[in-house]
Amino acid sequence: MNKRNFSLKIAILLYISLIFGGCASKTFRDTASNSQKITVTDTLGRHVEIDAQAKKVVAIGPGALRLCCYFNSIDMIAGVERIDKDDTTGKPYVIANPSLSNLPLIGPGGPNNAPDPEKILAVRPEIIFSTYAADKASADNLQSKTGIPVVVISYGKTSAFDPAVYTSIKLIGKIVGKELKAQEIEDYMKKCKNDLDTRTNDIPDDKKPSAYVGGLGMRGTHGIESTQGNYSLFNAVNAKNVVDETGKTGSLMIDKEKLIQWNPDKIFIDGSGFQLFQQDYQKNKDYYNTLSAIKNGEIYIQLPYNFYATNVDTAIADAYYMGKVLYPDQFKDVDPEKKADEIYKTLLGKELYSEMAKAYEGFKKLALQKNY
Repeated sequence: MNKRNFSLKIAILLYISLIFGGCASKTFRDTASNSQKITVTDTLGRHVEIDAQAKKVVAIGPGALRLCCYFNSIDMIAGVERIDKDDTTGKPYVIANPSLSNLPLIGPGGPNNAPDPEKILAVRPEIIFSTYAADKASADNLQSKTGIPVVVISYGKTSAFDPAVYTSIKLIGKIVGKELKAQEIEDYMKKCKNDLDTRTNDIPDDKKPSAYVGGLGMRGTHGIESTQGNYSLFNAVNAKNVVDETGKTGSLMIDKEKLIQWNPDKIFIDGSGFQLFQQDYQKNKDYYNTLSAIKNGEIYIQLPYNFYATNVDTAIADAYYMGKVLYPDQFKDVDPEKKADEIYKTLLGKELYSEMAKAYEGFKKLALQKNY
């Protein structure tokens, strides 16, 4: 074999190795790329594909940012809605993270405002978590306008302990690479739920005081007539809710005369409606003083939890306080204020009860006939 043929064969072999080597390299890169992709099914049943774990996100719509804040990784938030930048009222997740106010604006926020695709694009998030979308079409539309994957999350239908919250937390954890933290959050919430139930589930009905909650926020603030049937916080402590007699579920406004008929043993007033309750008491003392709970000093304030969807942390703290009031023996080892701080610290990294109490009276019994 002459040198020229030998050199030609070497060149051909090198060329073939380069081709196959390049193909192998491309195959490896494609495989690696595909292995980084994440596919999730959101709470609307949409299958969403994400190129890789997201390092920067935005959370839009009622309560979306709160669930992200439970991961204690504010550096992943690229921007916030004005409703969370400017208004900290009753929002422990904002109070715990004052740096949120320094982030870019991504839209007005609020339940009646549509997302702002241009402002979202300006902060260049890799994922949009949204509670705005009530249907697949609106979520798909926002995803089409921005070119950014939209994952719909949800709080479900109850004030606390709704499985939809656990699902949403798992979705966030998977997408941002914090699945272990997501599991810790879910485990803690379920631990509280199980603890509340274990303490109260074997109390006979004839040993339970009847209870009523008024002043609940419902698209604004209301007085004592604003309540709920099948109230999830009462359900959490197996309370005897007088409103359940109606067979209705969720928010409703009752006729105040109906409350006299029910005449519950204990009444809770939500902090959001406390001022309206005070004003109404001053005008209608004769009405209120016919209620046994008021005559006997069995009226209590709970912290308000419904600000831009449910503050799950505050709702759980309220459930412990209700348990303490309704069943002192079963909750004799629980200090509601310390328990509230434990809940805030676990979910948001800070003890926040004193700040909430400063704004909303805190957990306390009212002595209406003496003070008002």
